[in-house]
Amino acid sequence: MLWECLALFAIAAALFYLWASANNDFFKNRGIAYEKPVLYFGNMAGMFLRKRAMFDIVCDLYTKGGSNKFFGIFEQRQPLFMVRDPDLIKQITIKDFDHFINHRNVFATSSDDDPHDMSNLFGSSLFSMRDARWKDMRSTLSPAFTGSKMRQMFQLMNQVAKEAVDCLKQEGSKVQENEMDMKDYCTRFTNDVIASTAFGLQVNSFKDRENTFYQMGKKLTTFSFLQNIKFMLFFALKSLNKILKVELFDKKSTQYFVRLVLDAMKYRQEHNIVRPDMINMLMEARGIIQTEKTKASAVREWSDRDIVAQCFVFFFAGFETSAVLMCFTAHELMENQDVQQKLYEEVQQVDQDLEGKELTYEAIMGMKYMDQVVNEVLRKWPAAIAVDRECNKDITFDVDGQKVEVKKGDVIWLPTCGFHRDPKYFENPKKFDPERFSDENKESIQPFTYFPFGLGQRNCIGSRFALLEAKAVIYYLLKDYRFAPAKKSCVPLELSSSGFQLSPKGGFWIKLVQRN
Repeated sequence: MLWECLALFAIAAALFYLWASANNDFFKNRGIAYEKPVLYFGNMAGMFLRKRAMFDIVCDLYTKGGSNKFFGIFEQRQPLFMVRDPDLIKQITIKDFDHFINHRNVFATSSDDDPHDMSNLFGSSLFSMRDARWKDMRSTLSPAFTGSKMRQMFQLMNQVAKEAVDCLKQEGSKVQENEMDMKDYCTRFTNDVIASTAFGLQVNSFKDRENTFYQMGKKLTTFSFLQNIKFMLFFALKSLNKILKVELFDKKSTQYFVRLVLDAMKYRQEHNIVRPDMINMLMEARGIIQTEKTKASAVREWSDRDIVAQCFVFFFAGFETSAVLMCFTAHELMENQDVQQKLYEEVQQVDQDLEGKELTYEAIMGMKYMDQVVNEVLRKWPAAIAVDRECNKDITFDVDGQKVEVKKGDVIWLPTCGFHRDPKYFENPKKFDPERFSDENKESIQPFTYFPFGLGQRNCIGSRFALLEAKAVIYYLLKDYRFAPAKKSCVPLELSSSGFQLSPKGGFWIKLVQRN
């Protein structure tokens, strides 16, 4: 019996080894330089074992690529073509975009799937949609993020920003200095902004700290050990996941957001309520709210799942991504007091020009130095550390006289943080210097080396929204407070909820010093 068990174990181990190492010679067979993978984990073992931040791993792999324009790396068993040349990035994202339309097919659903199945909302989101479905949904959503729509949404956003700072004044009305966990503060702020602009809810997570919307959002975006295992399985066993219908996100939280969106749409339809937010725009797209524009531009019938998924991913992407941008902006202003002072002077000037009136969309958009600061934060700490594309039809690149074949199904990786931290493109890249983005200097930045929100037609549709809310909260905070170091102000990095974004580990503490 013992020998039989050992024999079975040996056979299982051998089969696992063959399966886990099946792609290890992928780049060797293609004649492409690559980083030798670790069994099953590829080059990402440190991330999956939570020993290193993905940011650091990608920067190291980018550096190891040396002078190679294509460099092979592995994410678990998946070979990835890491692109290290701006001209190649331009070719992939612009010139030959029709060869690289989609992201990887990890979560994606299809039009043949049950439209009432809400177990994989991420797969029905704009990010995961593929080919014609993606193009149609992109066309449907794009009007929601134009300048005119952002102007309307800013009214809601501005109200939340004012309430967030007012709560600080009430908490420390008699205190000149106050230490605060910036990560907690910013996630509460982004939570309330998304509640208002996407779901049509008025939530104040600073006063009602345990409100249901915030708690459900935290459950969705906080990955436990079990969720990390599920995340690995989604990448490694895609076919099996589809059969077993493994749910990556907390079921109770998912169902909460599903009911929230569907009930809101039903209530607004019954009571003829119009509000400048995402749900209203999706109702227009679906024809629930009929306008001449929607009648003329309707491109496809969208299911409940398709509609709910857009709000779901809007929350999932915006909850932490925008909060992290705000955290690192505060961190860099704290570390660079000269930059903080210059930005404060711009805030003062705008406040004087407003003559006691509310902050406007035009005023915040006209703040040139604010824009420089936020752009430099996104260079040093990009919102997404890498961008992927899946090849949908074979293509051959001529790289310095060498023919490099990229076949259908192969995955391309654009290492955002690698380019942003490369001294070849950004002198002294570890230095925080907003002057890189001044009117005099920004034209000297080589195209396709700075892409914090992606590139081409599949760039982040919500980038304007993220920038706007970050600038609004920084404006109001700097107007009344100075950022100073707190006792717990270090910012180590960890794997965030998405696995591909930055996150300050264990909170991010900062001291707010009230201005006289």
